Amino acid sequence: MAPPFVFPSNLRDLERDTDGDEEPSLRPQNPVAIAALRAAALEEFVKGASFDLSDKELFCIEDQEVFDGIYSVVRDFNCLPPGLKFNIVESLRSNLSVLLPNIDSLSRASLSSPSDATSVTDRIASHRNALKIYSFFLLSIVLTEESSAESCTVAKVTAHGRKKNPVYTWNWEAQRGRIMNLIANSLEADLSLLFGPSGADEQYLSFISKCIFVLWESQNVLKDEDTRNGLGRIVGTIATKHQRISQISASVLHLIHKFDFTVAHLAEAVATAEKRFGDGSLAISLIREIGRTDPKDYTRDGVGADNVGRFLVELADRLPKLMSTNIGLIVPHFGGESYKIRNALVGVLGNWLQRLSRMLKGITMLDSEVWAELCEENSISIGLWNEVASVGSGRLEDKSAIVRKSALQLLITMLQHNPFGPQLKTATFEATLEKYKEKLQGMEPPNQDNDEPVNDSSLGEVVMGQDESVSDSCAASSQDQNDHDATIVDITNLEQIRALVASLEAGLRFSKCITSLMPTLVQLLASSSASDVENTILLLMRCRQFQIEGSEAALRKMLPLVFSQDKSIYEAVESAFITIYTRNSTNETAKSLLNLVIDCSIGDLAALESLISSLVSKAEISSSTVQLSFPFILAFATTLNLSALWDYFCFNINGVRPVQSRGALSIICMAAKSSPSILGSHLQDIIDIGFGRWAKEEPLLARTACLALQRLSEEDKRKLINTNNRVFAALHGLITSFSLPDKIWYGAADKAISTIYALHPTPEIFATEIAKKSLSSVFGVSRTEDMSNGDQTQNDTFLSSVSPSKLGRFLFVISHIALNHLVYIETSVRKVQKQKRKDDKLESTTQDIHADGPKSSEAQGINAELGLGATVDIAIESLAERAEREIVCCSEKNLIGYCGPFLSKLCRNLTLLQKFPELQASAMLALCKLMIIDAEFCEANLQILFTVAESAPSEIVRSNCTIALGDLAVRFPNLLEPWTEYIYARLRDPSGSVRKNAVLVISHLILNDMMKVKGYINEMAVRIEDEDERISSLAKLFFHELSKKDVRQWEYISYCLSQLTFTEKGLKKLIDNFKMFEHALSEDSVMNHFRSVISKCKKFAKPELKVCIEEFEEKLNKVHQEKKEQEATTKNAEAHRQRIGSLDEFLVTQEVGQNSGNSAEEESSDVVDPSEDSITVDKENMPESSDNNSIESCQASTTCTVPEDNGAAVHSVQTTRKGVSMTRSRIKKTRDPVLEDSADTAPVRRVGRSSRK
Repeated sequence: MAPPFVFPSNLRDLERDTDGDEEPSLRPQNPVAIAALRAAALEEFVKGASFDLSDKELFCIEDQEVFDGIYSVVRDFNCLPPGLKFNIVESLRSNLSVLLPNIDSLSRASLSSPSDATSVTDRIASHRNALKIYSFFLLSIVLTEESSAESCTVAKVTAHGRKKNPVYTWNWEAQRGRIMNLIANSLEADLSLLFGPSGADEQYLSFISKCIFVLWESQNVLKDEDTRNGLGRIVGTIATKHQRISQISASVLHLIHKFDFTVAHLAEAVATAEKRFGDGSLAISLIREIGRTDPKDYTRDGVGADNVGRFLVELADRLPKLMSTNIGLIVPHFGGESYKIRNALVGVLGNWLQRLSRMLKGITMLDSEVWAELCEENSISIGLWNEVASVGSGRLEDKSAIVRKSALQLLITMLQHNPFGPQLKTATFEATLEKYKEKLQGMEPPNQDNDEPVNDSSLGEVVMGQDESVSDSCAASSQDQNDHDATIVDITNLEQIRALVASLEAGLRFSKCITSLMPTLVQLLASSSASDVENTILLLMRCRQFQIEGSEAALRKMLPLVFSQDKSIYEAVESAFITIYTRNSTNETAKSLLNLVIDCSIGDLAALESLISSLVSKAEISSSTVQLSFPFILAFATTLNLSALWDYFCFNINGVRPVQSRGALSIICMAAKSSPSILGSHLQDIIDIGFGRWAKEEPLLARTACLALQRLSEEDKRKLINTNNRVFAALHGLITSFSLPDKIWYGAADKAISTIYALHPTPEIFATEIAKKSLSSVFGVSRTEDMSNGDQTQNDTFLSSVSPSKLGRFLFVISHIALNHLVYIETSVRKVQKQKRKDDKLESTTQDIHADGPKSSEAQGINAELGLGATVDIAIESLAERAEREIVCCSEKNLIGYCGPFLSKLCRNLTLLQKFPELQASAMLALCKLMIIDAEFCEANLQILFTVAESAPSEIVRSNCTIALGDLAVRFPNLLEPWTEYIYARLRDPSGSVRKNAVLVISHLILNDMMKVKGYINEMAVRIEDEDERISSLAKLFFHELSKKDVRQWEYISYCLSQLTFTEKGLKKLIDNFKMFEHALSEDSVMNHFRSVISKCKKFAKPELKVCIEEFEEKLNKVHQEKKEQEATTKNAEAHRQRIGSLDEFLVTQEVGQNSGNSAEEESSDVVDPSEDSITVDKENMPESSDNNSIESCQASTTCTVPEDNGAAVHSVQTTRKGVSMTRSRIKKTRDPVLEDSADTAPVRRVGRSSRK
């Protein structure tokens, strides 16, 4: 039997000679200096030692020869190459892991054979010896390796042997984690049999404790999760299971005081021990020791106080119940001099309050309200202020709307009553803090600790501007406040400077906390809860008042909310707009609006126009009504004096820049939407400045002037035509000249052509002159016919001599004139039809006066039945069709007719256009405009359009083609129907912009019943998982809206789902989204498809997943049955109502017969051709692009776009007139009033006439 193993103080102490008095113990007798061995001999020696451990029994480590060999290897472990290190560590670790289960078998053996006591005793001693030796060598290896890694002084030895085994790779971090967890397992085992009832050997536990606390001091070691968990388990097991509380507590507190990186990990280890063993004695001991410490000690040890405070907060977060029951142990520190400990204790209390808030329903709202009341009473200390702000900020993302509302109100109150001053700029705080820190460093004694306690009461003496809460009014702009920092005062008292530095640090933290909320607040502006939006606007206004960075930009995000259907949200936006941009004088108000308009995006301009036009409209109410009902509007109307804006536009104010002049005219145009007469007084100024020399310095000025001319009242338009022809010359020059850059010219020419068609008495004649002038400027002579008839080589040679920029402009002019001419024809037709109905009504009234009533009514009814009343309408319609055909038709020998074939051939020359991407964009845009005008031209060019939409190198061109396909599908649905698959294919485009437009186009077509949901809907479903979050959101919105339309759509979706193979993750997603398809489960076909999904899932499901599937199946069946019962109840109720109403129908039949004459008369005045299903798009309401190529939306586009970009909305209206059911899909895009207000409109669509193939 081997002598017992006794733990030495360190590894090499095993070689120390023992005194004669000491008991014999297992020590190395013949160690080998393996560092002196050659590589081959070293490898042979180590492998031999490893083989002994693997081949012999577990207790072979007691054999003197084996023990000497392992000791030699461990002693010179640093000399080993990685492969040999791996071998020896694996052998030791595997033997120890096998030894642990044998302890239980040894216990059973001792009970089963009590007669063989000597044998069992020997085996127990061998087990005990082996456990100690394996643990000793493994921990020694860990310490040696860590010491080597930190010192980096031991040279690495590489193996020079011929054999290299790539399997033995050395990953020390993984090995270290396994060793630590194995040691923890050994300590958690039942060691009472090995060491007796008194417990484990003291030397054994002390050695392990010493080793692991050395490892706790290494920050790199604690970065590894496995090692960290193992160390934590060892600490908890030794302290709790082996009853070494006092020793472990002392070591833990030492680590807490000296190493700040251990605080959180030690708190986790203590909490884990309490949960694992159900014994909180270690945590209680630590709290007791902290409580026993003299509070003055923490004053002297600032770092230690900070670490102890953090430890208490971390422990309270993990063990709130234990901390609450032992809080009395640290009560003396509530009144201690160390403010760091006091702050930590307050944090502990705050932690309890948060947990209580989560536990009790509704307490979160009450919590925020209580804190808000404390803020108003100035009862929250600066030390706690940021903790409260952090809690309130976190609750902005709470699922409950009422909690979010309370959190928003809390933050508003905290800003209003903040103790840091009237402005909270982060940069100002940082500069001031840096100044006083330097001053503090210069005044502090060289040996004095910087962490000396600060008396909170002194903060009030040095923090200026917080005697009372800040004024409630947000009307005073932060820009008007003095930038001088009130906290910069001359202070010479050292204590006060320290207090001021602490206060500035707290203020800087509060400022950063509020600044970091801007992205969250922007998200809350899009919340479906009106209270979220209203309170977020109020908070952003308060942030702007205190000059919080990012608040100004965030407030602009509220402008699109003016289109909200919720009245409270609209009123909140309107009130905030007036409050923010209204000043005491008209000039200041005008200037603030100018600054807003100049930097606005397209969507913001549309929202701003809606706001200003609405406010101007309301301000025209009588002053008494305004004063009673609209006090804010009265203030806005008072300060928004248009004379100040006219002064800016006309350069009557010194220092006005051209961009400000353009901005002023933009605002005036917005106001003119509600009151067109305001433009008449400065009509000449609009022409002189808008098309004069200033237009060259500010290119967008001419475009805005065109918009102003379109907004003129009818009286001013007639006055302009009769007295001033210069405007048309200016428009002519704007379109045909090359003074403006391409990027600006396209938008300006767009507006100019629209203005010509809005003002000129004969726009077709004037437009012809422009087209000819544009043609001659490009080609010199009219050679489009030659181009149309020439071969490919001649065309390429000819085009090489033409400027691509000029050609692009020419194509834009021709196509835009064609499109505007189509709108002009439709407008003229509507005017004629309106006048005809007016004349018919007047004639009918006259006949009723002079003729016998019943006979006249009977005659009108006969005429209506014979269709005589619709003859004139048919004639008008026929003329309109002919006029539309003549726009693009080549047989009539018109200029646009000649350009059609030329443009078609140009677009087919892909090789040439690839050299000029800008020309390709202009050419394809022009082609799309002509295609939307004429069905035959459209059919002839569909193939090239789809080819370019798929293969064009420019994503701008592909996007424009995708949007144009949506317009064409609306205008000519029968032509586009065979190409449906290729429209869906745009959803797979590599460009996110193209995919987004494809989602919008297809959503618009399907949701407005212009395209059927076919077998390609799976392409849209794939977009739900698109990498672009916005595209994913649009796809989800599409399916959400589709689910509301018709349950039949869910037949296709459920069928697609039934064809898929569901994984466990996919099935869970299906279950989580049950609410999305719950309403469709009443249909038997849908339910059958879901049953198919369930049956498929059951085949591969694991036992634990089958329970989930069965619950889901039960839920489906239950909902299906309930829905069927509800449908049956609804049908029975409807049948009952019909029976009750049949009597009423019978009674009114005679009355209906008597009034049939009148009905016939009404019908004749409102007859609609059943073949005419017109989709009228108001020209004013179409957006456009200001770029020549992107022109990001097609100039003829009617595609739905998301509201946050340009406020688009899609409305589908069902109209039934005298037995003729028609669907009018009216697409209304909020136009950009200044920069993006387009005249590009989709014309009136006659589906019955133009959808033929």
